[in-house]
Amino acid sequence: MQWQIGSIKITKLEEVFYPEFPGLLPNVTPELVKQVKWLSPHFVSPAGHLSLSIHTLIVETPEAKLVVDTCIGNDRNVEPYDVMSMMSTTYLDDMRALGYRPEDIDYVLCTHLHFDHVGWNTRLENGRWVPTFPKAKYLMSQRDLDLFGSVSEHEKDDFLQIQRRTYQDALLPILDAGLARPIEGPAKVCEGVCLVPSPGHSPGHCSVLLESNGEQALITGDFLHHPIQCWDPQLSSDADHDTPAAIVTRKRMFEEYADRPVLIIGTHFASPTAGHFVRDGEVYRFNV
Repeated sequence: MQWQIGSIKITKLEEVFYPEFPGLLPNVTPELVKQVKWLSPHFVSPAGHLSLSIHTLIVETPEAKLVVDTCIGNDRNVEPYDVMSMMSTTYLDDMRALGYRPEDIDYVLCTHLHFDHVGWNTRLENGRWVPTFPKAKYLMSQRDLDLFGSVSEHEKDDFLQIQRRTYQDALLPILDAGLARPIEGPAKVCEGVCLVPSPGHSPGHCSVLLESNGEQALITGDFLHHPIQCWDPQLSSDADHDTPAAIVTRKRMFEEYADRPVLIIGTHFASPTAGHFVRDGEVYRFNV
């Protein structure tokens, strides 16, 4: 899938798609899903479970090639998330087939540092994790680095243990190679591409705002996991670092971008992936 925003081209590279991912938002039941008619047929299964896509968005501007979020990656132990562990996909071959070589990427933008967004930051080569995009600047939140770089090996929480391993395998090699560009707050990346704070899911979470020739798009990251959260922003992920802050961010983003000609590209949204926030009475919906 591709979209054009002025002179900026955005291409979706899907790593894996889960037609049903029941644990995505724990308070969402099939009965609740069936109340929100506009979710069908794109974003939920016929049985009323949420669909989940893991994908990268490749952004090409006149001056730079950028990768936004690098999915789960191959050969990674993310137990107990069995369906995401020790994967073997054709991600890099698929990227090349789209016309993008890893060595030609100028920037890697990490909306946040959870394992399913930074996995292809590195790849396993001869038993060592090495940068996948060897000439790129990797922009990532300093607050997220501080949080996940301090997880103890004795931590009992499974998710934080995954994050500890992710720091060692997908982030530390980038730092050691001098490719990391830690950021705090909003940041201009290049002409037409900015990181805008959208905290809550992680302390330093950012979304990506694209602007060209009077047109705009917003790549969400995980301030929004699924379109059903437009209908109820209180629906939250167990992976949110600060749930109240994540809810505040969702409400702010809906208020700011609803009923405007800004293309919203969901980082985990199933195809067609992109659409617009629109007001729907007291709530919002995602129009495609």
